[in-house]
Amino acid sequence: MKIYTKTGDKGLTGLYGGARVWKDDPRVEAYGTIDELNAALGASIAHCRHNDVSTCLTHVQRDLFVAGADLASPQGDDNVSKPGLPHIEPRHTQELEQFIDLFDKEVPALTSFVLPGGAIDASSLHLARTICRRAERRVVTLSNQVDVNEEIVKYLNRLSDLLFVLARALNCRAEVAETLWSRNA
Repeated sequence: MKIYTKTGDKGLTGLYGGARVWKDDPRVEAYGTIDELNAALGASIAHCRHNDVSTCLTHVQRDLFVAGADLASPQGDDNVSKPGLPHIEPRHTQELEQFIDLFDKEVPALTSFVLPGGAIDASSLHLARTICRRAERRVVTLSNQVDVNEEIVKYLNRLSDLLFVLARALNCRAEVAETLWSRNA
């Protein structure tokens, strides 16, 4: 199979089930931003020296593939009901909450807003967090136009929290002080 198919040369792409849409369609924007987030997490894993964090992020990457497939499958499409088609479920969001609780034990309580940055692995997670927030916005935009699995928005909302906590934990592990925001600075 060749990498290039030429089927998208006129600005259209295929959804699961065969429908063709423009590449700037809100659905493509949503799952495309999730793909971008997944790539950012891959870069974060490459920078990370902590197996527990890398394992957590790899778990998230697998979930993001499920979210992308879920979004590429229009609700109500007969193909969506095919057995084996993955969907983001409440258990995925609950798993993120367990990760948040685990890693949050490593960081001091927040007393101020934290500026993104610090160690390289923490900084890359802060960047991934902002991409996650954009993905969340894209999914919300899509959900205002068509039916979307509502659990995806919950998942992305919780994922951005996890990425924030992981960034803070990595800064703590590296003994890099967080830069706190101050209105007087």
